[in-house]
Formats: sequence, structure tokens, C-alpha cells
Amino acid sequence: MQTADQAVTDSLVSVVAEHRILRNILTGITDLGATGTLVLVLAVCGLWLLVRRLPRLAVYVVLTGTGGLILNPIVKELVARLRPVVATPVYSTDGWSFPSGHAMSSLVCYGVVLLVFAPILPAGPRRAVTVFAVLIVAAVGLSRIALGAHYLTDVLGGWLLGSLWLVLATAAFHRWRGDARVGNAGPLPGDVPPADEDDLRPVPLRHAPTLPHPWRGIGELAVAWVLLVGGLVGIGMLVRTPEAENPVLRWDHSVVATFAEHRNPTLTSVLGVFGELGNTTAVITVALIVAALAVGVLRSWRPVLFLGSALLGEITLFLTTAAIVDRDRPQVPHLNPDLPPTASFPSGHVAASLTLYSATAALLWATTRRRRHRLLSAAIILIPALVGVQRIYAGAHYPTDIIGAVLLASIWTAITWLVVEPVETLRSDAGARSPRPGTIEESAPIHQPDPLCDIESLPIPRRHPRHPENR
Repeated sequence: MQTADQAVTDSLVSVVAEHRILRNILTGITDLGATGTLVLVLAVCGLWLLVRRLPRLAVYVVLTGTGGLILNPIVKELVARLRPVVATPVYSTDGWSFPSGHAMSSLVCYGVVLLVFAPILPAGPRRAVTVFAVLIVAAVGLSRIALGAHYLTDVLGGWLLGSLWLVLATAAFHRWRGDARVGNAGPLPGDVPPADEDDLRPVPLRHAPTLPHPWRGIGELAVAWVLLVGGLVGIGMLVRTPEAENPVLRWDHSVVATFAEHRNPTLTSVLGVFGELGNTTAVITVALIVAALAVGVLRSWRPVLFLGSALLGEITLFLTTAAIVDRDRPQVPHLNPDLPPTASFPSGHVAASLTLYSATAALLWATTRRRRHRLLSAAIILIPALVGVQRIYAGAHYPTDIIGAVLLASIWTAITWLVVEPVETLRSDAGARSPRPGTIEESAPIHQPDPLCDIESLPIPRRHPRHPENR
């Protein structure tokens, strides 16, 4: 078995070692099973269920996921199998090899999410989501073999142990629901009573259209995009003029040089944190978290459409403007020598972070009246400001690059808000929400006599004995 294991690992690693792009793809896939990624998924899922007032499901998600993360290292210590040794290493990691933690934990994590949310879906989407989850788990496990981090039997063992733990945890949860006398407790955690199905769905079955006039909205955004590109390109061409001809540019260069001269390790470390908050990975991760929680809290797809449209428009505006203007980066020592091959104007980090965090702050501000939440939304705006300071400090951008990014992100986010109107739709959704069975709203209205139809107020026919002419 060890010989077959080694042969499979050697053959796959030799192929990966010759293709850098394939190695990067496999590294990205294996990150889907990393502990940080899975903890984030479980935390967001648990918080989402708590927001929807489904605490039992939240406890099931957290305990099952945490148990899987605890069980794997215990079994690894008991078995103590060494990791594969390959001729050309393409991936480095430490710890014992059996069972694969990525394979086991990804099966438990994505399996928990599937068991909670899939039962309420129609048959077609349920099959599609199930296939998608299975493909993710399979891809994570196979990536561990192809990168030389595990043997085939390590991955198979991880899948087997993860499946066993998931079944045991689900059976225990079903027993707990039965003891708590939860009605209509089906075999899966997501088999909730009919009255709770709308709480488990992302949005109710009956809801207002996500975008009542999609083509009009697309047209408005397209016109705004073109005009904004024209304005940004015009500003960019002005900052490309020679320094001797423009006193603003002399100030621009002097600011970057001053920051570079006053660098110190402490300030570099502090500002480096905010620089990471503006990179592509952080922006995508935070955007997915905000989108998931926005759906959970606001029960509408409109905030997700708003976030997606804002970020998609921002990245296309940035790439188009940077390619046309093509401004060189500052001529100072860079803290990050491996800067991306994009031009200096405008700053992509600042534009992306300002779009994301200002959109998040706007949603938070508009949907709550609590003072602490509004203070939080105001504090969120400080993140892109510090990202901009870090980019100048690192020698990656001029101050005018930051100004261009601020104009891009603020104007585009405001236009997207006006076109999509997430808060207005939320209010209409709240009014259109269907009442639950058995509630006062659904019960038949109590009949009240209409004073306009009182029998004493009806006119008396002329032939009636009580008519005044017949008395």
C-alpha cells in the first residue's frame, strides 16, 4: 500500500512541478479546505442562523464544525504518519500526514452547510448545490495529493473519518430536537417546521422583484460608467505632465519622498495591516461576508446586487483608467518590490477598499437607528483612509493617485446606490411579506357593522305603512 501511495503522489507532483499555472490553481483550491477558510465559513453560517433566530441550528453548525477541527489532530497524533517525500517539492507544510485535515474538515464544513440549507430548496437546485459541494470536497482532497502534502490513503482516511463524524453529529442533533419536541423533525437538520421555512430561506418565497426595471438600471449604470471613465482619464492625463510644468506634481513627488525618508519598523507594521485590508483577497472575503449577513438580516437580494454592482463597476473602471493613463509609479524605494504590473493612477487598493467599506457603512447606516451601529458605520470609513496612507507610505502611489481613487469609488458607489435603491426595496419587502399561518394577520377579520348600512337609516318605500304620506 505504501508503494502504491508513493507512486500516485510522485506521478501527480511531477506533472504539477512542470506547470506553474497549475500549481497556483491547485494552491487556490487547497485553500478552500484551510482551517482559516473553514472557520470563517462556519462563523458566518452560525451568525446568519442566530440572526434568523434559529439557535438550535447555529449550535449544530458550530459544534459539528468545531468537533471536526478537534478530532483530526488527535487522530494524527495517534497515527503519527510522516508526510510524503518527493523529488521536486512544490508545496511546503508541517505536521503528521494521516488523515488529511483539509479533506476531513472540508467534508465536515461544507457537509454541515449542505445539510442545513439544502432541504428547503426545490429538487433541481438541491441537486445542483449537492453536486457543487461534492466537487469542492473532492477537489480539495485531490489537490492535497497533487501538491505532495498527502498520500492517497491520507485523503481517503480524512473523507471516511469526516463522514463518520458528520453522521454521528447529525444523529445526536436529531435526538436533541426530538427531546426538545421540535415539530416535524425530519432526518436532516434543515428539515424545519413549515412555520420556520421562510426563516431558513435567504429571502421569503413572496418578495418584491430584486430589480423591477433591469434594463433601465443597466442603461443608467452604463451611461454613468462611460462618463466617469472620461472624467478619470482626463484627470489622469493632467497628472502625467512633466513635473517642471506643474507645481501640483512637484508637491505630489515631495510627499512620497518625505514618507519614504521617515519610515520606521513600527509604523511599517501598523500600516501594513491596513495595506492587507485593501488587497484583492481581503476585499473579496469581506464582500462575501457582508453579502451573506446582509441577506440574513435584511431578507432581500437587493443589497447583494448593490455590493456586486459596486465592486464590478469599480474594478472595470480602475483597469480601464489605469490602462489608458499608464502613469509610472513613484521613483522611490518600494516596501513591496513585487508590485502588480498595473499603472499608478488611480490606486486600485484605495478604490476597492473605499467601494466595499463605504457600501457596507451605507447599508448599516440606512437600516438601523441605533447609535452604536451608526458610530460603527462611520468608523468603517477610516479603513480606506488608512489604506491610502499606507500606499503612499509604501511608495506605491502618489497622493493624486489616491485622490483619483477616491473620486472613482465615491461617485460610482453613490450612483450604484441611487440606481439599485436597496433600502427602498427593503421597506417594500417588509410590507409585502406574507404572514405566518395562525397569526393575527392571517386570521379572518372580525366583522364590524357598517354605520352607513344601519337598517334604521335605510329609506322607507312609499307604499310602506310607516311612510309619512300613508299615516
